[in-house]
Amino acid sequence: MTRSWPAKTASDESVLAWEFLDFLRKTAVLKVEGLTRDQAAAAPIATSPRLTALGVLKHLVAVERYWLCIAGAGLELPSLWKGDPDPSWDLAGSDTPESVIQAYRDEWANAEALRRRHPDDTAADGERTVRWILAHVTQETARHAGHLDLLRELADGQTGE
Repeated sequence: MTRSWPAKTASDESVLAWEFLDFLRKTAVLKVEGLTRDQAAAAPIATSPRLTALGVLKHLVAVERYWLCIAGAGLELPSLWKGDPDPSWDLAGSDTPESVIQAYRDEWANAEALRRRHPDDTAADGERTVRWILAHVTQETARHAGHLDLLRELADGQTGE
């Protein structure tokens, strides 16, 4: 997978916002890609036993599903957040880096329904604008990409953007 920074001379705010989200999505995938299942499922921070690279990526799947697809675009998809505590961080025995990366990419495809809407439109939930939802998902993805930076370094020593 290749990723590139958005154009420095961008003039369309909506296009730029989606390009930054795409950049961050790919960054998150690159932090998990190449890890073994054991590395990706490891929880190396004692005070955060649910914080794993696979768990972070699964959580981002749930974030995209809810915010972009359900609340934003109004797609009829089941939420991945049913339960308390938030189950989106929990791993199933069948979760692998490859399967979770594919699930994440599937949500990107679902989110295309929101990308076609104008940023000032009210989202399907009737409570916020498309612009707000996109900004929220971008900040959430950026925050968790930072977690993935640390988890990748602890898993195999790989550092860098």
